[in-house]
Amino acid sequence: MDYRQAGVDVEAGRAFVQQIRNAVESTYRPEVLGKLGGFSGFFELPKGYQEPVLVSGTDGVGTKLKLAHQCDRHDTVGIDLVAMCVNDVLTCGAEPLFFLDYLATGKLNPAQLAQVVSGISNGCRLAGCALVGGETAEMPGFYQAGEYDLAGFCVGIVEKSRILDGSQVQLGDVAIGLASSGIHSNGYSLVRKIVETTGHQLSDRPTELGGVTLAEALLAPTQIYVKPILAAQKSGLEIHGMAHITGGGLPENLPRCLGVNQSIRVDATAWSIPPIFDWLANRGSVAPIDMFNTFNMGIGYVVIVPPSQVEQTLQWFKQQALPAWAIGEVIAGEGELILEGV
Repeated sequence: MDYRQAGVDVEAGRAFVQQIRNAVESTYRPEVLGKLGGFSGFFELPKGYQEPVLVSGTDGVGTKLKLAHQCDRHDTVGIDLVAMCVNDVLTCGAEPLFFLDYLATGKLNPAQLAQVVSGISNGCRLAGCALVGGETAEMPGFYQAGEYDLAGFCVGIVEKSRILDGSQVQLGDVAIGLASSGIHSNGYSLVRKIVETTGHQLSDRPTELGGVTLAEALLAPTQIYVKPILAAQKSGLEIHGMAHITGGGLPENLPRCLGVNQSIRVDATAWSIPPIFDWLANRGSVAPIDMFNTFNMGIGYVVIVPPSQVEQTLQWFKQQALPAWAIGEVIAGEGELILEGV
């Protein structure tokens, strides 16, 4: 017997690396050293930092991958993978530098996985970080035919004196919510349950969704906020704190950027909730508070700014074609989120 008879095609793996080379190298920054295919990725620290601090983050895509497998569409989940990592790293004020991926499958399908890597490369370009390496594991018998799993790892950099750690947030500061592009990559176990139990097909075009298919709405990739946020800081906007709204929604994630003895009051009527969330709530008979505790509900990222900067901040993001709303205020408390208007 040989390795191929056991289910692992080494030659296909080598060919796959060559197939994705151009997509990967299109993400390279000047600091990248070496080429694709080594045992390690090399990255030189950018110049100009006095006390550089490296910031790391890791995440996956979750059960959203199941929908990608069902739809046989694999060009968006790579963007989700990058977004979940870089948006997290960004919350302390760090600029994402480089990214690595781990891709595991039962049997290597080069055409399918090339789409995945193309999405990862696209996400890295949107975030301005380099895809410096990764691992593709072929594990026969471990995954069902045609399925794969993803994990991502990101490293960023921030000046030590500019780290956002909650101490900058002041009572009276205002929360500016930035629009999500949809469900992003959280809550998909509930999403899939609703779709399955109601008997809907992913090819359906619910009138509430404006004519797009259910698959298109559910697979919309996660918004990457890196470039607009970093540009806002460089323009002189004063940002005291940031939160990436992921699993647990606003109630779980927004308080994570607050300081000691602070809470935040949020007005849930301050922005328009995207139709996909209304569709899920109606079809699944999900209570409003459960929707807010599970999904981002249209707010994918939040920046905390002083009251004097609110209008300027709203105008800035409007110019970046990123809808934004003043959604809440920092108040005295014990770290909770008070959600009004639900």
